[in-house]
Amino acid sequence: MSSIIEKTLGMDIIGSIKYVDRVVPQETRDKIDAWKKYKFDIMFVGDDWYGNELFIETENVLKSKQVNIIYFPYTKTTSSTLINKYLKDIVGESTHI
Repeated sequence: MSSIIEKTLGMDIIGSIKYVDRVVPQETRDKIDAWKKYKFDIMFVGDDWYGNELFIETENVLKSKQVNIIYFPYTKTTSSTLINKYLKDIVGESTHI
């Protein structure tokens, strides 16, 4: 599935935030490998991962490295899948916004 906002534009938007030091695209889902590479001190993740068995070990390892994990509220009433479908219906499959 193609993105509605291209990755480089999204990175530029996030990078323009005053408090952001560096924007790094996600290469894998392995947050511990990402920490080894970038040595970040804050990580943002959706709160749908909070307490998830798959994430507890990752969270414990990162906390031992003094990484502050910030959980953003998951928007249960907003479906990105439906938004993408409606936008593609309007602008077409190959169009990037």
